[in-house]
Amino acid sequence: MALARPTVEEIKASAARYPSKQSAIIPALWAAQHEQGYVTKEAMGEIAQILDLPPSLIEATASFYSMFLTKPEGRHDVVICVNAPCFLRGADEIVAYVEHQLGVRDGQTTKDGAITWHSTIECLGACGGAPMMQVDHRYEENLTPERIDAIFQRLRTSPSPHDAKPEKAAVVPSPTQKVARPRTKRTQA
Repeated sequence: MALARPTVEEIKASAARYPSKQSAIIPALWAAQHEQGYVTKEAMGEIAQILDLPPSLIEATASFYSMFLTKPEGRHDVVICVNAPCFLRGADEIVAYVEHQLGVRDGQTTKDGAITWHSTIECLGACGGAPMMQVDHRYEENLTPERIDAIFQRLRTSPSPHDAKPEKAAVVPSPTQKVARPRTKRTQA
């Protein structure tokens, strides 16, 4: 499936912001994943063409980072942090609870296709709210069994975030184009 025009425009706009097109690989992969739910081989090839980079560089980047999905998964993606701060605040119990509640192991998808979950030793950067998980790229912190049940209930009945139509790409001014700056309010002394 070819990338939608707004996604292509978003990738081109991202590339224009950087001195090297290679710097736009990660934003381009995000754009493709947000549109299609995962990054297909076809999308990687299209990104390579748009950025005028070798396809192997795009594929290497997509396979290196665990945040990029290269195969279809559930409608919702759940990643549970088990790094040291989350572990110290009960992440191992959270993982066991999630596995029991969903009836599938780490890396698997529920039978209804609603949720694919993973645990990761990579810190997700929300140590102050540990234990935590990332749900469709949004943080859920200070997890308890009750909070997890409510989150999973919501996910089972809500559509995939990838089902939404892609938004129109933002227009990014060229480096030579002047941008109007908002004026500050003057206060009387």
